[in-house]
Amino acid sequence: MEVLRPPLPTETTVFLPPRCPNQRCPEHFHPQADFFRRNGSYDVKCRREAVPRFICRMCRKGFSRQTFRADYHDNKPSLNRRVVELLTSGVGLRETARILEITRKNFDAKWRKIARHGRLLDLNLKSRSARANEGGPASPDCRLQFDEFETYEGRRNTRPLSIATMIESSTRFIIGAIAAPIRAKGKMSPGRLNAIDREDAMEGRRIDRTRVSCRSVFRSAAKLWPNAKCVCLETDQKSTYPGLFAEAFAHRRREHVTVSGKAPRGAGSVLLPINETEAVLREHVGRVRRNSWLTSKLRTYLNLFLPLYTAWKNWVIPLRQEVESSPGVRAGMAPRNLSLGEMLGWRQDWQQRSPCPFSNGVDTMGTPLQCALPGGLIPA
Repeated sequence: MEVLRPPLPTETTVFLPPRCPNQRCPEHFHPQADFFRRNGSYDVKCRREAVPRFICRMCRKGFSRQTFRADYHDNKPSLNRRVVELLTSGVGLRETARILEITRKNFDAKWRKIARHGRLLDLNLKSRSARANEGGPASPDCRLQFDEFETYEGRRNTRPLSIATMIESSTRFIIGAIAAPIRAKGKMSPGRLNAIDREDAMEGRRIDRTRVSCRSVFRSAAKLWPNAKCVCLETDQKSTYPGLFAEAFAHRRREHVTVSGKAPRGAGSVLLPINETEAVLREHVGRVRRNSWLTSKLRTYLNLFLPLYTAWKNWVIPLRQEVESSPGVRAGMAPRNLSLGEMLGWRQDWQQRSPCPFSNGVDTMGTPLQCALPGGLIPA
């Protein structure tokens, strides 16, 4: 077990590499205290302090502090924060590229790299919480809410999507949001039928894959709360939800509360938390709004962006203006809110061996969680 060290408050603190970044080196998996030696430093335009260099004594490969950063090999890393701020404020990709004065091609590469990092960060933090709760005492009841809302890719009339979304209702912690294709439905005019036929002829018949996305979200929730005494699920009355709920939470005490889809959705509604979460998601992510020019051409990139938004929403942003804690803190999965710089700081592609953003890269994601576990949920 790795030794716990106190978190470091700033990036200017002396950096000590936690392991060799070479995954073929024994010091990557089981680092010794003196596995490296210093090898000078170099200056960069985007940082005030010099970046220290090191050499591994075992594999003789050189590396620096920058090797452990998520913006490793980035061009213009100073723009990364602005990319996230603009994209989570409803600004489109083209407009963001114009504001930042970079080409659309370079911007696409930048935001996709940031999104992949955000997805890994969110997954690693959730996995760390699940490991902390696994094998421990039974935690209190877990109350979840699940819903699907529609958007589209490319063209509204022919290529609709359903986004399966699940939250922990008392803290608004987003467990997952996954987009899947569905068949076009609603009023079918001759022009719309012809357009659907042309789409099917070019790309094959559109298959409804909502069951796959829903099952994935349910399984994520089951992994996150493995020891809950009772799991309460609140949904609308769609017929597929009871089977998915029973499959994901088999051998656990379950309670399923359903609400009519035609019931009022305002204050007093049982499903108010999930409805508000979806409304805020539409506000922050322009590409899922009902009437907008900001549309995803491919659901692949929408599914790449949604985990980035989830990471930003769960770990960085306070739940509400009058509430200082983020949903991740209120769910007992984080000791404090992450700053946007910390969220974008340390690379997360080493799973449990990835640097932990809460300790400025000193500890790893495998370090035991030092905060309230998911059993200690703080109501919104």
